[in-house]
Amino acid sequence: MDCLFCSIIKGDIPSTVVYETEDLVAIKDIAPQAPFHVIIIPKQHIPSPAHFTAENCDIAGKMILAAAEIAKQENLDNGYRIVANCGEDGGQTVGHVHFHMLAQRNLSWPPG
Repeated sequence: MDCLFCSIIKGDIPSTVVYETEDLVAIKDIAPQAPFHVIIIPKQHIPSPAHFTAENCDIAGKMILAAAEIAKQENLDNGYRIVANCGEDGGQTVGHVHFHMLAQRNLSWPPG
C-alpha cells in the first residue's frame, strides 16, 4: 500500500508532530491554509470518512477530542475549524481519513 499518511506515521517521511496518542497523530500541514493548520490522522488506515463503520468509528471521536486538546495546548482561545474532505468531489487528496484543523484567522462561511 502506497499511502502518504501511512508512510508519515511509520516515520518514513519526515513531519512536524504537534500531538500524538496510541491511535492518532497530528502534524503541521506542509501547505497551510491558515496561520495554524494541522492534520489529525488516525494510525489505522481508513480510506475516507465514507469508510467509517460501527467497528472503527470511535476513532472519529478521538480525533475530535485530539482537536480539543491541541486547542488547549496551542492556546486557540478564539476558536478553530475542523474539516473532513470525503472523496474526490469533496476535495480529498490523500486516501487516508484525516481532519484538517485550522485557526488563528477569521474563517468565513461558506468555506468553498
